Amino acid sequence: MPGERLTVRDTSEVGRFPGAAPPTRVELTIQKEGEKKEEEGGCRRWFRKMCPCCCKRQNSTTYDVTDKVELVKTPAPAPAPEPAKPKPENGEAKEMEEMKLSVRSVDLLSSKTGQNRQEHHTDLYHGDELIIRRGQTFQIELELNKPFNANTDKLHLDLKTGPLPMVSKGTHVIIPLVDDLQDERWEAKIVEQNGNKIKLSINSPASAVIGLYGLMVTTSSSKGEEANTYNSNKNIVMLFNPWCEEDTVFMDEEEERKEYVLNDTGRIYYGTEKQIGARTWNFGQFHEGILEACLFILEKSDMPASGRGDSVNVVRVISAMINAQDDFGVLVGNWSGNYSDGVSPGAWSSSVEILRKYHSSNGTPVSYGQCWVFSGVTTTVLRCLGIPARSVTNFQSAHDTDVSLTTDVYLDENMEPIDYLNSDSVWNFHVWNDCWMARPDLPPGHGGWQAVDSTPQETSQGTFRCGPASVSAIRSGQVYLKHDTPFVFAEVNSDKIYWQKNLDGTFRQIYNEKKAVGHFISTKAVGSDERADITHLYKHQEGSEEERFAVETASRYGSKPDVYSSPVAEDVCIEVKVEGEGPRMGADAQLTILVKNLSSHPRRTTLHSQVAVIYYTGVLKGTIKKELMPVELLPNEEKTIEWVLPYQQYQNQLVDQAALMLTLSGRVSETQQVLANQTTFRLRTPDLSITPLGDAVVGKETAAKIIFTNPLPRTLKGVVFRVEGLGLQKGHEVVVG
Repeated sequence: MPGERLTVRDTSEVGRFPGAAPPTRVELTIQKEGEKKEEEGGCRRWFRKMCPCCCKRQNSTTYDVTDKVELVKTPAPAPAPEPAKPKPENGEAKEMEEMKLSVRSVDLLSSKTGQNRQEHHTDLYHGDELIIRRGQTFQIELELNKPFNANTDKLHLDLKTGPLPMVSKGTHVIIPLVDDLQDERWEAKIVEQNGNKIKLSINSPASAVIGLYGLMVTTSSSKGEEANTYNSNKNIVMLFNPWCEEDTVFMDEEEERKEYVLNDTGRIYYGTEKQIGARTWNFGQFHEGILEACLFILEKSDMPASGRGDSVNVVRVISAMINAQDDFGVLVGNWSGNYSDGVSPGAWSSSVEILRKYHSSNGTPVSYGQCWVFSGVTTTVLRCLGIPARSVTNFQSAHDTDVSLTTDVYLDENMEPIDYLNSDSVWNFHVWNDCWMARPDLPPGHGGWQAVDSTPQETSQGTFRCGPASVSAIRSGQVYLKHDTPFVFAEVNSDKIYWQKNLDGTFRQIYNEKKAVGHFISTKAVGSDERADITHLYKHQEGSEEERFAVETASRYGSKPDVYSSPVAEDVCIEVKVEGEGPRMGADAQLTILVKNLSSHPRRTTLHSQVAVIYYTGVLKGTIKKELMPVELLPNEEKTIEWVLPYQQYQNQLVDQAALMLTLSGRVSETQQVLANQTTFRLRTPDLSITPLGDAVVGKETAAKIIFTNPLPRTLKGVVFRVEGLGLQKGHEVVVG
């Protein structure tokens, strides 16, 4: 019928497309001027030839679409043109797209109370994101545009992390659909199908890169067909997994996992070995905004995303990023005593405010921190990322500045300290961290607890960081094992070597104090607020053959390998005792000096004593009292000397922590034995007493009474109390007086 063309009238706007639509019942009406005739035109014949399945009659009612096709006569040019092939109109294109498999929505099943977060132990994190742990299956639900047919439909997932995702680097993960899941690989399996919805169980390897992933779902229905992609508007957070045996951070005991991963409060110890104090610290790793802040720290570190699968690498980067010394990290260290343009380190009691402030300012370092603050924040970040961690305090902690693996004290010809040479110091206490992981990069037996220190003291490979150093290697003196084992060994087990200046300007070793550093290494006990002494993990029993062997082994790798070649005879010893809880602020400080003669002959000496105000780091501010004390001892006699520092001599001299150091030195006349002792102590400040007033009710304001007793014989003005309660109240200041 020349001069006629097909037009489609379809009130439902559903078109037909060759090969895509099911058979359709068609009502044909041929209209000419003044008459009707049932006749099949050229376009209809072409359509039947191209897609006979769409045109044949059948009784199925699955897709029962009735259209009216009109043939409208138009002016016919001569010669008549061939009929044009029809192009799909809007309705036809829409039906074509609907017949291709596509994703309408993705449900990450990320509710706190849902199976994913409960099984992955991430239900404590704030928010409703999907937070999962590597090496463990999780589930998501897809809603498709039609039921999934395993015989004809194809589907896979893409997970991408980092600025430049690459399959070869493990930062672009292609997850195939499989019939059966296997361990240690990325794969997905359909575990439930209900109409257009399917539920996938997805497995990840225990070595997967941790961090923030974007999700894309790709679908197709036939070979050669263009695939559909769906980008989820919600991200997935992948963490380390201490519950997974294949993960390097696996921890076997559930009680330890609860303490070192899930506990969001703890205690950090400070003071001196004879006056150990404890402060409560809110780690707050599950608090609002903290996970985002921790991921931001990783991003800001410029560590390649591919490196985030290695727990050793991540810990080393965190150690560097918690301090701001050379990479604009979280905290600025300040030991000067002047904190007027920031917050005093002693005022912090939580990591939450620090991390939020750093994140919200787009990485502006927070002022100020000292070792316990650096450690508290490090504990928060590591636990948040899934690495078991704890804060550890070492009393009498050495700071070796010349890699000699000894703590060196230099004296002049008159037995007076030479201050400008005494760069090594012994901190009253120093706080760092232990983290738990396997060490596949070290010989077998060096996994478990690893020491990591974020306080900027010395550089490691050009950056202020320290660790992770195997605690096992530290204990045995294997300081050649990475990372930074010599420095940590010196902190806990170096000998204090006294050197005296000769007339020709050289120095000779005059005394070796073997038990000077590394005392009462402490951390919070598992499941309680008691102090756990873990000194035995870091060193053998002091003075034992194993301990001496470890010290001498380590020293051979230091800058003074021959330091143990000349032993010194000893028959007089000196000891300083602090009675009870020690001296109190506002009163005279009293210590007891014991001098013992272990020989059967009389001994005489003159003790040089000086007391200095020190920062807790062992750095001297200044000497405030000196005196000479002649001592005569009968055979086997023990003599007690009461030493007193009046309040008036220290009242205007103290710095943070109210720490002082008493140095005693002398020489036994009969044997030329050198006596030397350094004892640090602090002046105790009153404790705060907090008492709730009335019953506390959820959602209602409550009050508490804070009691503080002024120990000084003067009025205090402008006293500032910083109050913070995890999950209760943000930190704020209360000024009194």
